[in-house]
Amino acid sequence: MTEEYDVEFVEREERHARFLVRGVTPAFANGLRRAMLADVPTMAIDTVRFVENSSVMFDEQLALRLGLVPLTTPPEGEFAEDDTVTLSIDVEGPATAYSGDLVSSDDIVQPADDNVPIIDLKDDQRLEAEADAAFNRGKNHAKHQGAVAAGYRHLQRVEVVGDLPEFEEPESRIIRGVIEEDGELVATSEFDNDLSNRYPGKEVEVEDVPNAFVFNIETDGSFSAEELVARAADSIESRATELEDAVQL
Repeated sequence: MTEEYDVEFVEREERHARFLVRGVTPAFANGLRRAMLADVPTMAIDTVRFVENSSVMFDEQLALRLGLVPLTTPPEGEFAEDDTVTLSIDVEGPATAYSGDLVSSDDIVQPADDNVPIIDLKDDQRLEAEADAAFNRGKNHAKHQGAVAAGYRHLQRVEVVGDLPEFEEPESRIIRGVIEEDGELVATSEFDNDLSNRYPGKEVEVEDVPNAFVFNIETDGSFSAEELVARAADSIESRATELEDAVQL
């Protein structure tokens, strides 16, 4: 029997999304969060061969910086794990070498941002190198984590239960995330996360909505936020199928 989940977006941008999922357990919510961080493979520079490095940084330091440059990740099926793409860089000072100076051998694998600084080169300094980007998972190395932020919290329901006593001073009541108000989703940032601003002079009760979680995710540009969630869900389904097949042997 197939479970039906209700998904509703609160915010929807290319690299950032906030969405509500109803009808899932805390275990599933945490599994989806972990899958986004650890199981969705991305491209990242893995090996660097230096032709010339006359900058003030050691080769190892520059290799680390290059490894942390986010790269666009092609659609599923284009690459297998440990497949590689070659990128090269050649910058001579005085100039700053940026991620946008990386030239890829494959058009579908490019720096996700062109303005990530790598090294400031002075007169007569030069950086020339060739690098191999590999397709791997965050559980093997943090540079392959396409999600720079992935978290969730309970959806909370707010109900007005009455007026504050006549001579009682209202106190700040900070709450963060998304609340449900008469069936409507409201981001708490709209009222500075303070319920006393939303309900002046009112006494309210707040409770967690069972099996309803608001996810807040952001990607490094390897792919869109929606694609990150979809690939994480596919990863969970694939592992569940593998477990089911193993149990039935």
